Amino acid sequence: MTAESQATTPGTGGRDARLAQWIITIFGLCARAEGNWLSTASVVGLMEDLAAEGQAVRSSISRLKRRGVLVSERSGGAVGYRLADTTLEVLAEGDHRIFERSRATESDGWVLVVFSVPESERDKRHALRSGLTRLGFGTAAPGVWIAPGTLAAETRHTLERLGLSDYVDIFSSRHVAFGDLRTKVRQWWNLEELAGLYADYLQRYRPVLFQATAEPITPREAFALYIPMLTEWRRLPYRDPGLPLSLLPPAWNGEAAGALFDQLNAQLNSPAQNHALAVIHGKRRTGRSS
Repeated sequence: MTAESQATTPGTGGRDARLAQWIITIFGLCARAEGNWLSTASVVGLMEDLAAEGQAVRSSISRLKRRGVLVSERSGGAVGYRLADTTLEVLAEGDHRIFERSRATESDGWVLVVFSVPESERDKRHALRSGLTRLGFGTAAPGVWIAPGTLAAETRHTLERLGLSDYVDIFSSRHVAFGDLRTKVRQWWNLEELAGLYADYLQRYRPVLFQATAEPITPREAFALYIPMLTEWRRLPYRDPGLPLSLLPPAWNGEAAGALFDQLNAQLNSPAQNHALAVIHGKRRTGRSS
């Protein structure tokens, strides 16, 4: 799965963004296994397990509908929502990055994206930059973006899906001369910022793994731990495009963060989903909240 980065700024704006991201995570985790539909009552019930107030959740769902992320739909007389087709596609693309991460080697080479957008279509330029950033591209020069060669197919598919293929050329390349590639990588990507994000994740969720393994926890507790953890993690594989370890700083903490996520996912995913399905099916039987 993937969506916008989880907001961490304080205040109402940060809270609203966080609620929206949790809702997207819940839909991505549960709706696709339930015929791509969840009742409003079940989403509100699940968000209550994350200490979210019902009216705030409903407002956040309405904003996601206005943005085209969710589509309102009734089922059996109950009010609910499904993921929009484009959202489903984005989540499917994200599953591989989040749950089946791969790391490139220097022998994989690089994929270069070169684009030129007329001044009259600045919105397309913004969409291109945003799309390439979400894919994890670095900037080698103005209008020239670079990523590990392992992302070539995903890049082509994403730019086609976004309707941007007319503005770009994609090249497969190798670095053959001049300059130290490790130094170049530090120029093309903000590795210090990325290492800081990984460090924050490790600091926050190592205690969660200890909590989840030190003693038995209930499915509801697993759900309350899993959804925020998964929401925070799912942005990180898009900030890190799987750069070769040989070009990264020694003892790159992204490896430790990935291992921690795998352990948390193995420990919490199943009981969290069991709790979510119990709430979803219970709400379908007993509630028709709008």
